[in-house]
Amino acid sequence: MNLINFSNRLILAVLATLPLTTKADNVWSYHQEIDNLSNQSFSYAQSPLPLPGLYDYLRLELVCKGNSLQATIEANDLITSQSKRFNVDYQIDKMPAISISMKTLPDSKRKGYTEEYAKKLAEDILTGQTLFIHVNTIIRTVLSSSLPLTNADLAVKQVLSDCKLSASNESKATYSLAEFEQQFSQLSLDKQQRVLAELKKIMADIK
Repeated sequence: MNLINFSNRLILAVLATLPLTTKADNVWSYHQEIDNLSNQSFSYAQSPLPLPGLYDYLRLELVCKGNSLQATIEANDLITSQSKRFNVDYQIDKMPAISISMKTLPDSKRKGYTEEYAKKLAEDILTGQTLFIHVNTIIRTVLSSSLPLTNADLAVKQVLSDCKLSASNESKATYSLAEFEQQFSQLSLDKQQRVLAELKKIMADIK
């Protein structure tokens, strides 16, 4: 056996011991595709799947097609009959939950969409780190999932740009917890203590 063949076999052996899922699987992704029926191009931001066994299978997408923004949600389980409305509750981090209405597709009992609340949902996603979803089904059960918002800002902003949309001024002005934590971690220990002292005063005033 020559050295090259031995090296190749060694690499394959090491790769075989690595887990099949990677950290990249746990982030939002941006995609561009072409509808085979209409030959129309569209783009979408797709959520990662929840960890198996902990939550129900729910996948969220924000889709730009024909300059129209749409939010879709797909489940493995029955949501309701085709072309029927159902309620979805979502929560960003520890903010108050928001209830919206979606409608199943004409050919699916497990996939629904909304255009009315799509932009609001997209803007809210840009403000947090974790998205909690509850889908109320026809059989009065609740499908639940927790989706990380890692890389969501890049994917979602690209889809908004494709639809010639941008986050509202209110959303842009919001100082998110993620931004604070990132900037706080870059401060010196002395500056961190000063920031915490000021926050303590503010929280005391709120009480």
